Amino acid sequence: MAARRRFTPDFDPAFGDRPLAEALHDIVIGRWQGVRDLLRDTGDDWPLRTHRLRLLSHAAVGTSAVDTWRAAEPASGDAAVLRAATEVVRVFHQAIEMGRKTAIDRARLDTTVRICLTAADAKPADPMPWVSLLTVARLYETGVPRRELRRWWDELRRRDPYNIEGHVQLLRYWSARWHGTHGAMYDFARDAVGAAPPGSPLPVLVQIARVEEYRYATETAKGRPPVRDFGRHWHHELAVAEVRRTWDRWIGGRTPGPAAPEEVGELNYLAHAACYAGMGQEARYLFVQLGPRAARVPWQYTGDPEEQFMRWRTQVRATS
Repeated sequence: MAARRRFTPDFDPAFGDRPLAEALHDIVIGRWQGVRDLLRDTGDDWPLRTHRLRLLSHAAVGTSAVDTWRAAEPASGDAAVLRAATEVVRVFHQAIEMGRKTAIDRARLDTTVRICLTAADAKPADPMPWVSLLTVARLYETGVPRRELRRWWDELRRRDPYNIEGHVQLLRYWSARWHGTHGAMYDFARDAVGAAPPGSPLPVLVQIARVEEYRYATETAKGRPPVRDFGRHWHHELAVAEVRRTWDRWIGGRTPGPAAPEEVGELNYLAHAACYAGMGQEARYLFVQLGPRAARVPWQYTGDPEEQFMRWRTQVRATS
């Protein structure tokens, strides 16, 4: 009898989206035609399109492919949108290289904003340029004026009111790591959850907020003793109740089967939360939906991501 193959998680950023994986390969080697075809074929499936554009922009940062495409087809709205998303990733990379204590040059940020606004004009129905604007807003030293931030937010919601990536970016803007507080971040997340329709992934914003709070606390502790009672961060009564609420609002009534690629990142957040909240039955269901498709975030904030994913998957399968 052949030995059973050992399970290993797959951290492929495309999450099983084969057309996206092919386009990512193309863009890394400097080809843009496959990227153009992928975005054309994606159409106005906004969740899938936003997911694909986000990953393409990360792949495009170190190449000239998107700039070459923009020069070759200056009238292409898709090229403009991808270039804007790529510029946002580039400026974040610059911020990481400089360190958080050094502010990015204001002129550089303003130029990136103008590129995003140009993309919004080139592709008026697309929510992605407004997601890009909400992302780059974090890098302004004192934030973005509330009126401007609100305008960007309203424009996003006019096009795609339940856009998960845009909500995540604004949640991070209001976090204590950037321009808000833990309270402001949770208020934003819970307000969004209250407005979300059944079946929307938006309820997982509360679990994303909990990860952001944990990340902030561990990064600022720097070896000091943790905040009192922080050991119960994942499984106190409210945390468990909110995992249950996300499960009921998003997963309850869902048809069993593999998750769509654009859902995999958020499902990893919910699986992580369910594991740490002691909700083994729900976690087992989520691991079945995910299969081997793992995301490094949020697992990397509580340990080695591969070890975490494998250990919890084995544990909930054995005890449920």
